[in-house]
Amino acid sequence: MCGIAGIFNLNGEPVSPVILRKMTDVITHRGPDGEGFYTDRFIGLGHRRLAIIDLTSMGHQPMATAQNQLIITYNGEVYNFQELRTELQTLGHQFHSQSDTEVVLHAYKEWGEKCLARFNGHFTFAIWDRNKKELFLARDRYGTKPLYYTFAGSCFIFASEQKAILTHPAVKREIDLEALLEYFTFQNLFTDKTLLKGIKLFPSGCYAYLPVAATSHELQPTCYWSWHFSEPEQPLTENEYVEELDRLFRQAVNRQLVSDVDVGAYLSGGMDSGSITAIAARQLSYMKTFTCGFDLHTASGLELAFDEREKAEYMSYLFKTEHYEMVLKAGDMERVLPKLAWHLEEPRVGQSYPNFYAAQLASKFVKVVLSGGGGDELFGGYPWRYYRAVDTTDDFEQYIDKYYLYWQRLIDNRHVRGIFSPVWDQVKHVWTRDIFRDVFLKHNHQLQKPEDYVNHSLTFETKTFLKGLLLVEDKLSMAHGLEVRLPFLDNDLVDFAVKVPVKHKLMNLMTASRINENDPRPKQDLYFQQHRDGKIILRKVMERYIPEDITNGVKQGFSAPDATWFKGESIDYVKKIIFNNKSRIYDYFDSKAIQERVNEHLEGKMNRRLFIWSLLNFEWWCKCFLRV
Repeated sequence: MCGIAGIFNLNGEPVSPVILRKMTDVITHRGPDGEGFYTDRFIGLGHRRLAIIDLTSMGHQPMATAQNQLIITYNGEVYNFQELRTELQTLGHQFHSQSDTEVVLHAYKEWGEKCLARFNGHFTFAIWDRNKKELFLARDRYGTKPLYYTFAGSCFIFASEQKAILTHPAVKREIDLEALLEYFTFQNLFTDKTLLKGIKLFPSGCYAYLPVAATSHELQPTCYWSWHFSEPEQPLTENEYVEELDRLFRQAVNRQLVSDVDVGAYLSGGMDSGSITAIAARQLSYMKTFTCGFDLHTASGLELAFDEREKAEYMSYLFKTEHYEMVLKAGDMERVLPKLAWHLEEPRVGQSYPNFYAAQLASKFVKVVLSGGGGDELFGGYPWRYYRAVDTTDDFEQYIDKYYLYWQRLIDNRHVRGIFSPVWDQVKHVWTRDIFRDVFLKHNHQLQKPEDYVNHSLTFETKTFLKGLLLVEDKLSMAHGLEVRLPFLDNDLVDFAVKVPVKHKLMNLMTASRINENDPRPKQDLYFQQHRDGKIILRKVMERYIPEDITNGVKQGFSAPDATWFKGESIDYVKKIIFNNKSRIYDYFDSKAIQERVNEHLEGKMNRRLFIWSLLNFEWWCKCFLRV
């Protein structure tokens, strides 16, 4: 894991080494083990190293082939690099290090862009071809490693984080109001926009070429892989699915243990992280595990189950791990928000500050940690979401309308004009339904049976919700120089999971409950009063490794009891920011409309915890990234 940065002056002007160093200095947290630079007139590549594989100087970057024809700056891990190395050696390639970076470089030299289909891992990289005078950029299938870019006049600038791009004097700090409206509709960004105007997120599963002779200052990424859930034409038996999933899951975990440093694991008390720990602990002696719990003295209802330390401790006992815990309290959010906003760079899905503390804890003991991320999205872990869109009388446009209503997570269409009134004239042309629909732009729109609707929803959520989760995971782990690995996002496992029939993930599609996401009562409580559903086949496999009461447990996200804290112990902090009309958020929002909505939460009428969190996070974003 590392941080990368680069400058490409398309007008031929020389790159400033001083600016390039400033870009890498600001992301030192991503790579505290070393730095490196390559400059050649109008091209400059920078690198910050977090040494995981080949800890010697031979793994130093930027790395070049013989005669410096190709030069790479690379962030990531390709877990099958040893097999690829052997294949490349038979083709005549010679290697001087034990790193996967060198394998990626030679794979590109041998196969060009087709090398991407051979990589099983998470990565983003840039390769400069001196002969062709052309820059090649690529990002992994799922977007586990970020890459941002912008054009500032004739200067192309890219980096692992936006703050590195902002150090370039040609880049302006200006908010993108269209992106702000998009975020406060979905609590996420579905497009390639960021909150900073002109800075874009390079899309996952894509590559792009940028030659020095480029006449258009627009990057045109080409997609080499995309999510697509569908029913198999010739389904297997249930037992065959169980056995194959078991094999692929064990293979994925073991494959991601490759490392020259210690590997630990998050152990939340849930099924996904517990199963990963169970498999990994068989291979690693004295494996370290990490859990964040929550002080629940003032919690109520569903929030009383948010602290999973007891289950995590029990699994640590079973798997004989060296276990570490920390407990978060209401004031911990307030303390960490300024630092979190700077590292996160823009609000994304969910209340993410517990992830920051979890990474901070793990980083004190290991450089690599395994996580259960992706299991819910692959195997249907949020059934109350998919069911609300299942109606076999709907055509595609009706399906979009229905699912779009659900994903208006923060501000729905009825209230958006009033809340955005200070800037409404600048955003009134934005149709967030079109943004929602465009996620399916290259997807099969046929909806004939309940399974089709669910597969559409699974595809949508991996392209949007999982995308946001992965960005959060990367930013907040790398803030502490920690690499997170995701066995559920192993290529072989994913290719299998997207073809598993819906009936092996969910139960009866036509009788499921529909739940109001903003109902003040806990949605999981309401749902599981009638159903115990989601991840059916995964539960059957995982019961081989972890206790039955955990595999049959109610789905529990990694969340603090903020719904209670916001109207209790943190109420003064909430009011200090949101009920202060001089706060930066009111440059863009109507204060009366915002405060009325927040009061609904404080009075217990509606659960607005996601909205309140987003406002607090956005206030600190303004302070971190916009000039006074």
